[in-house]
Amino acid sequence: MPSARVVAVAPGSPAALAGVRAGDEVVAVNGEKLRDVIAYQIQVDEPTVEMALRRCGIERSVMVQKAAGAPIGLELSGALFDRVRTCDNHCAFCFVHQLPKGMRRSLYVKDDDYRLSFLYGNFTTLTRFTEADLERIMTESLGPLYVSIHATEPEVRSALLRNRRGATSLRWLALLLDAGIEVHGQIVVCPGINDGPVLDDTLLGVLDRFPRLASLGVVPLGVSRHSNEPSLRAHTRAEALAVLDTVGAWQQRYLAALGRRLAFAADEYYLLADRPFPATAEYEGFPQHENGIGMARTFEAEVHAALAGEHTASTAPLSGHFAEVDGAPADGYRAARGTGVGALPRASTGARSDRRPVRLITGALGARVLDPILPAVMDRAGSTVRTLVVPNGFFGGNIGVTGLLTGADLTATLAGEPAGQRFLLPDAVLSRGRFLDGLTPGDLPRAVEVIGTDGASLVSAVTPLRAA
Repeated sequence: MPSARVVAVAPGSPAALAGVRAGDEVVAVNGEKLRDVIAYQIQVDEPTVEMALRRCGIERSVMVQKAAGAPIGLELSGALFDRVRTCDNHCAFCFVHQLPKGMRRSLYVKDDDYRLSFLYGNFTTLTRFTEADLERIMTESLGPLYVSIHATEPEVRSALLRNRRGATSLRWLALLLDAGIEVHGQIVVCPGINDGPVLDDTLLGVLDRFPRLASLGVVPLGVSRHSNEPSLRAHTRAEALAVLDTVGAWQQRYLAALGRRLAFAADEYYLLADRPFPATAEYEGFPQHENGIGMARTFEAEVHAALAGEHTASTAPLSGHFAEVDGAPADGYRAARGTGVGALPRASTGARSDRRPVRLITGALGARVLDPILPAVMDRAGSTVRTLVVPNGFFGGNIGVTGLLTGADLTATLAGEPAGQRFLLPDAVLSRGRFLDGLTPGDLPRAVEVIGTDGASLVSAVTPLRAA
């Protein structure tokens, strides 16, 4: 039977007072054998929690007393206690297929599990979805969920997923929406395959069949140098412009029919097309921020708000790519992945007296967002603040996002930088203190300061200490 291992117990927590220790296996909670952290969290929400534990092969039962709704104080080894439901699609654009050898084993896990969609915002194709899954989601109101659509025409979608079930699996999306579950969709656009008239037809299909979608992200595919798919290539500027024009036209149609824009294009399209980003209001609350849509506008707004002394809630993405298979939320759903055991402490967010030149570590695309904002940041910093662009040689291709930088690429870039500078590293490049290639900030040739991936953290990190 599935079980979860306790990796940390908060000192003084109800679990600690009941005698739960790191290393214990959670066999059952309140008599229920649990498959995942979702069921676990429902059970431990009670004021009295009976836990069946296994320690050194011996099972024992403990009673945990706590206030209703209060954290129990445990961190578990993973989000899923049974096996991850792996993906049986063979999408040409799947990034897992484009990973080089030698990375952490967990990064090669290709999931299509609705539970990871609920917990971490992973996109699922629903090709392995079942009636039992639908019943559980409806019973426990597990939302929001995130679904990869790619195309609504059955034959095109089946060809994109290289799975005949792709032609029919969107029926589950309709049933989820009919049940009132909040669902966000995604279209990964592959040039010459599902752009142009196919994209236009897909956006029409969404209006016709899935008008209850909470949002729809239209994003470009990433093509690394490790791809073995000759049909895949990066977008040209003309193609990026065409995607933006198509999405813009459909936003107006959705506004007329539904009263909202519904579909949003990724920031990368605006950078590729050399077009300004839409106004903040046009993102309608940034529902696909973690999908790279509206990050630039959000970051800009956070910086200017922080410079003006205003507080804004951060909408920065959860730390690290692929982190969902490496750990579970400590307490509650969608808990930040960077705060548990093994997490790297962030740099202090207090004001500083250090006036050394500051270099902001970023990818090629991130620099184009940061550079226009830096003059205002330098006025506050009292020192030079510039971007340090790290080329992504590890993945290559058109991969230019900061979150996919590796320790090896940072090492190559930092080795050529002179001493006497402060290097600020956004925490989005780390999962539990490690880069995708397994290195840590301590392995780098220059000391770096890890800061939050949001504008307020940047402003705080460069603000000099003022005399009392």
